[in-house]
This record gives sequence, C-alpha cells and structure tokens, in this order.
Amino acid sequence: MCGGRGTRLDVDTEKPLYDIDGRPMVDRVRDALVASRIERVYPVVSPHTPQTRDHLDGRIIEAPGEGYVADLQYAIERIDLPVLTVATDLPLLAGDAIDTVLDRHTSGSLTVCVPAALKRILGVSIKTTMDSDEEVAPTGVNIVSDGNAEDMFTTHDARFAVNVNRLADAAVAEEFA
Repeated sequence: MCGGRGTRLDVDTEKPLYDIDGRPMVDRVRDALVASRIERVYPVVSPHTPQTRDHLDGRIIEAPGEGYVADLQYAIERIDLPVLTVATDLPLLAGDAIDTVLDRHTSGSLTVCVPAALKRILGVSIKTTMDSDEEVAPTGVNIVSDGNAEDMFTTHDARFAVNVNRLADAAVAEEFA
C-alpha cells in the first residue's frame, strides 16, 4: 500500500519515496517482498502519489485515493485471495520476516501486531492499540482471506514495529537501517 497522503510525516516528497538510509521506503518494502516467498507484488498507488506511480515498474493497482481502508478494499477486489498486505512505511522489513508471517498463516485472515511496549522502547509513534494478552499495535502487515476466521500474530521483531509516520520515526529507522 503506497498511495496515502503521508501528512503526518510532513516532508516535501511523497511518503513512499522518502529515503531511509539512501533508499526510498517503497523500494525497501518491495525488495523485502521479492526476497520472500511471495509470488507477485502489486503496489497500490493513488492520485496522491503520482511520483511513486512513475517510480514503480511493473504491475500496479491505481486506487481512487479515498483513504487506506477504502483503497485497500479497492485493491483486494481486484486480486485473488488470500493476499498479504503491507504498508509502505515499514522500511526495515526483510524477506525472512515476511516468510515468518506466511508460516503463521493457516487459514482465514491474519493481523500482525507488535507489543505497544516494544514501540515505546524503540521510541516510535503509536496510532492505534488493541488489547490481547497484552496491549498490542497493528503493524500494517496483514493476510486477508475470504471467510470469517480471523487470527492475530504478535511478534517482538522490531522490523515490524518501526512504521515511519513522523520524522522521529524516520530517525529511528535510520538508526536500524
């Protein structure tokens, strides 16, 4: 997913093209997906990210730009399920981390979370939390499938915890990159 406005990051470039350690976040996420067992990658752009659309090669899905959930639904309606969805603001992801998520998936949909305490320790922003056995934050990585079964996978892998939504988050990502 790389079609959002990125207003919280407050930079002059489109959020997916924001560099972490000299490379755009969208390239870092795409490279992680290619290095994983994922068979096909479909970047989802919008009218808010024309430079990102031009930057990407290959197949893309151009969503209407009506918000993350609406654009995600738009994209999901155009591809076969199950599908792994990944936000472009996770520049520390790697193929093995994505494969761990794939290994955890058995059926239905899967939401990947990290402990909110881990995000606080790392010093990155937290937008949303949920209560499970502990307070957790969704990562922006999910497996969407048809059917009603939903599961949650909580990982302590910091690569899932660093979402770049603000400049302070970008500084943390730079430290780890």
